[in-house]
Amino acid sequence: MIKKIHHIAIAVRDVEKAAVFYEKILGLKLGGVEEVAGMDVKVGFIQIGETRIELVQPLDPASGVAKFIEKKGEGIHHICYEVEDTAAALRAFEERGAKLIDKTPRIGAHHTKVGFVHPKSTGGVLTEICESS
Repeated sequence: MIKKIHHIAIAVRDVEKAAVFYEKILGLKLGGVEEVAGMDVKVGFIQIGETRIELVQPLDPASGVAKFIEKKGEGIHHICYEVEDTAAALRAFEERGAKLIDKTPRIGAHHTKVGFVHPKSTGGVLTEICESS
């Protein structure tokens, strides 16, 4: 069901400022930056092999990412796994006892179908699954 790690998301106050470390120190390149309106965030992806680092900047001070930064500071926010079918994966996870944030997929960055599993079911790690469009 899970194909690979799609990305590791890092909550940041400013995507462009955070990207300086990855570009200048690590020699990586910030791909595109886009706003994901339904989630009130701005994201930038840095490709590393088949996996990405996703820099996530809140656009709304009341958003979940803004609250995360306020409570915990900048840092790892979630891990995303790529699946064949997000809706089917969410149903299967719930049937196996996971507490879901999303019972049906929503649209994420790059028009992917995404869903989140609550950290209470995962040992404290916010878990996203995505299906590339």
